[in-house]
Parts: sequence; C-alpha cells; structure tokens
Amino acid sequence: MAKEQVRWEREDGCVLRLARAEDAEAYWVGFERFDPEGALLTGSRDHYEKDEVTSFFLRCVDDPDRRDLLIVSPEGEVLGESVINEVDWAARSANFRIALFGSAARGRGLGSWATALTRDYAFGELGLHRLELDVFSINPRAEHVYAKAGFRREGVLRDAILLPDGSYCDDVLMAILEDEWRA
Repeated sequence: MAKEQVRWEREDGCVLRLARAEDAEAYWVGFERFDPEGALLTGSRDHYEKDEVTSFFLRCVDDPDRRDLLIVSPEGEVLGESVINEVDWAARSANFRIALFGSAARGRGLGSWATALTRDYAFGELGLHRLELDVFSINPRAEHVYAKAGFRREGVLRDAILLPDGSYCDDVLMAILEDEWRA
C-alpha cells in the first residue's frame, strides 16, 4: 500500500506528519534528547549510535507495513514519533506505539494529540479493524492517554518486564476496535 500525504497542525504550530527519508538527520537530533525516563517508560536502551538510529529510521520510512509519523515543533525539531507498525493488511490489524523525545516534550498534551490523530488515521485512512498496544504498568500517564483515546484494557502480563534496577513491572495490553472508534 502506497503511503499517503498526512499532516496535521496544532494551534501552537506543532505538526504531526509522515516521516520522510530527508528527516533522518533531524530525527537523530531529536532522538538524542531521548532521556532515561523515556527509555524506561518505553523499554528502550539509554544509548544508541547515530548510524544505528538513522539506518533503522530509513528502513521504517520505506516499509509498506508501517506508518511512522513525526511530531515536529514549529522550529522544525523532532519532538517524538507516533507509529503504526506490524500492520497485517489481511486481518486489518496493527500495533501502535508512541515516544516523546525528552522531558521538554512531555506534559504539553502532545502525546494525547498525536495518539488521537494516529488512531483516527489508522481507522479512517488505513481502514484498520483493530489497533493494539502495550504499556508498562510504571507508566500510568500513558495508560490514561490511551484510555482517553478509546483503547480498552484487554489483559495484563504480570511481571513480564524486567526493569534496569532488577525489579519487574506488568505489561498492560490494550486495544481499540473499528466499531468502538466509530462510536
């Protein structure tokens, strides 16, 4: 499936749009602001090499089974990403994930805004039937955002995530279906 032109703008000038190959350098600069809190809440490592990040980014841009959207400031800085991946076109289902790069991007409503728009894009433009995600139990802010966007808890994988300090947290499974989105 060919990738569409997608772009939304907030009142503050921030934009959510599809990633393009020419965004690789700006993506890296934004990704460098990914802080320990963001890494912990998303299950990411706390350090990546530039070529590792940019080569992965470029593979994502070209992958027909995913849509990578960037959250961009009015100044052109990449503040985060909102991603529909693991698309199964036959089953019309996909995974959703979002990450805000650094503390300056959090607490501004960007996550709620991008989640709602990405959800609408998944159902309205891509024609999906199911959009699912998982969120760590140590991230109640994100679970609240997802619930506000219509995602429902489907289950909990207890103590499924090993944290850097050696403790465990639950992996909460959530999803929204096409008819729930339409309602």
